[in-house]
Amino acid sequence: MQRNIQIKIIILFLLIGIVIIGVIGVNAIYSINRIASENNINLNNEVQNLRFIFLISTFVYLIMCTLIGTFVSKALIKPMNKLIKSAEKLATEENIDIKRINKMENKTEVDELADVFSVMTTELKQNLEEVNRQKNQIETILLHMTDGIIVFDINGNVMHINPAAKEMLNIFDKTNTFKSIFEKINVDINMEKIIYLEDWTTSEQRVNIGDRYLNIYFEPYKDVKDKPEGLMVLVQDITEHVKLDNMRKEFVADVSHELKTPITSIMGYSDTLLEGEYDKETQERFLNVISSEARRMAKLVTDLLILSRYDNNKITNKFTEFDLGELVKKCQEKLQIEIDKKSHQVECFVTANVPPVIANRDGIERVVLNIMTNSIKYTPKGGVIKIYVGFVYNDAYIKIIDNGIGIPEDDLNRIFERFYRVDKARSRELGGTGLGLSIAKEILDQNNGSIDIKSKQGKGTEVVIRIPTKR
Repeated sequence: MQRNIQIKIIILFLLIGIVIIGVIGVNAIYSINRIASENNINLNNEVQNLRFIFLISTFVYLIMCTLIGTFVSKALIKPMNKLIKSAEKLATEENIDIKRINKMENKTEVDELADVFSVMTTELKQNLEEVNRQKNQIETILLHMTDGIIVFDINGNVMHINPAAKEMLNIFDKTNTFKSIFEKINVDINMEKIIYLEDWTTSEQRVNIGDRYLNIYFEPYKDVKDKPEGLMVLVQDITEHVKLDNMRKEFVADVSHELKTPITSIMGYSDTLLEGEYDKETQERFLNVISSEARRMAKLVTDLLILSRYDNNKITNKFTEFDLGELVKKCQEKLQIEIDKKSHQVECFVTANVPPVIANRDGIERVVLNIMTNSIKYTPKGGVIKIYVGFVYNDAYIKIIDNGIGIPEDDLNRIFERFYRVDKARSRELGGTGLGLSIAKEILDQNNGSIDIKSKQGKGTEVVIRIPTKR
């Protein structure tokens, strides 16, 4: 292919030269002959000399054309070949189909180069579209991530930050740097140490901003030559984890305290009885205290086991169809002795045509007994308790209203926490474990129901229980 181009270039130069020399020679001979004929002069020798010069010039020009054509062809072909090889190398790096290009036959270097670049352009366009698609996917993911992401360059300038990070760290200034961001939240950390001494420095920090707890992770990123390019920061909101951990610690402390109190009473009274002889009345009083504390401890353990079974989904709910109004009246009958002791006026109203409910009857009965027991306990003697059973939309409801001591507004959002008591001393005196409402909520959640409590301190409490009816 290269030789053909060289020959073509040489022939082109020769043809052009021959034409030019021929035209000039013919014109010269014609002019001499014309002058000689006009002036009757014999110029044959001059014509012969001119022809000889013409032949010598043609021969010299042929040699010069050959040399110049060879030089020019090489000057054109060498960079063209180099460009083709570079294009093929680039195409190989971009995974372009070279075999398909190499099959192109009977084409000049220019055509071959054009084909290479045409295929490269198509392939590179596809690669760029794929890169842009992946970039858009990553940006969409970062935009909607609940964790915060901040990317800094090697100088500590922000290259990328997602909305979650801005919201968690209260970042509103576009000119923020690594130093300004972490100085503002009182985090003492050095970017250079993390990047260049990552094996000897901590890459995690826990900070508290207002009512939030954040975990911040620092991770350097590097280029293809393994040189540091910057730092990536991941910000996680662990507020719920911290709250749950605190609740767990509080729960363990409460369980220990609740179990320790009756055990201490049982041990104290038992040791007292063993140390000396007491009259029958004293012995009966001590034994009653021991029995009461033992029952209280047994009730506490039972409640804890029930909660544990609900937490681990080990309770099998047997859903049955039953009449809610009938269940409430039976619960009232079971608590009639306690009602009479405190001389309460209890009234139960059942709205007509309340559809049957579908739920775990034993579980719902436990909930109703718990709520009614609380109303009886925390309503002074001679109080009024009203119970309504009705139907709203697709739910049957039980509404229990009393005029008891009520619950402070600040405590209403915590009453379903385990072992939480508004008045701990009074609750223990009345035999409460602090788990009743927690168990009630767990049972109703398992039965697709709900419980809502409204109360005003000193004025009474209203509890509404909702349970799905048969569709």
